[in-house]
Amino acid sequence: MLQIIGLVVLFVCVFGGFLISGGSLGSVIEAAPHELLTILGAALAALLIASSMYTLKKVGGDFGKVMSGPKWKTNDFRDLLCLLFLLTKTMKQKGLIALEAHIEKPEESSIFKRYPKISKDHFALSFICDTLRMMTMSLEDPLQVEAAMEKQLEKHHNEALSTAMSLQSMADALPALGIVAAVLGVIKTMGAISEPPEVLGRMIGSALVGTFMGVFLAYGIVGPLGQRLKAIVDEESLFYHVIRDILVAHLHGNAAQVSVEIGRGSVPSESQPTFQELEEQINNIPKVE
Repeated sequence: MLQIIGLVVLFVCVFGGFLISGGSLGSVIEAAPHELLTILGAALAALLIASSMYTLKKVGGDFGKVMSGPKWKTNDFRDLLCLLFLLTKTMKQKGLIALEAHIEKPEESSIFKRYPKISKDHFALSFICDTLRMMTMSLEDPLQVEAAMEKQLEKHHNEALSTAMSLQSMADALPALGIVAAVLGVIKTMGAISEPPEVLGRMIGSALVGTFMGVFLAYGIVGPLGQRLKAIVDEESLFYHVIRDILVAHLHGNAAQVSVEIGRGSVPSESQPTFQELEEQINNIPKVE
């Protein structure tokens, strides 16, 4: 919603200010279609040249994030803390054999079934299960496990940022592409140098619309969209950092409730439950079958 309001304010202030100062939108509207075709067409071509098929497939879905915001909400962080509490408690009390039944086939696990949103996230599910699987294989050095988890987090984060980086690259290129469109307009004007001044004035004004469009799109729309998407990806990554912190704390020999409390400290402030809220939620968890 804020993004839509921002776009409305952007157009009202920019074009409203132009009209109030005595400008006419007629020349802008007349020149906009072919200038936008040149600028956006070149920007799209640059995106195709610079991107992989993996990135291009992600672009559509990532645009939806700009409007919907981060995937993980307050309740999801609470569910994650409860899920990891159950897993680490099971490992402490019932041993590795009891845990293997849950991590080898998580789709059939009575623990994972309680938290379907987390279970449907491929990376979260594999991140949890693969790390616990390493622990069952006697890899119990907290430093080694943390280093392995950090590598996975870094890889996933860089892949998730691909669309935001592409948008930022496009935003950086748009002002120059606007100049390209303006130069083409000037070339066209020079070819009609014998025309009357009023005709030349309209042609030069049309050419300058290209420069305006390039800068306007770069700093008013595409750049902010890229920054917003990057902020969302960064915020979503905190969800996986909580997983890392809790499992590493567990490897240090802490009790399940202590490990989860350490993880609670990594939850973003706006989604972080209080100690009492988390304790109440954990106490209300049904027993594992």
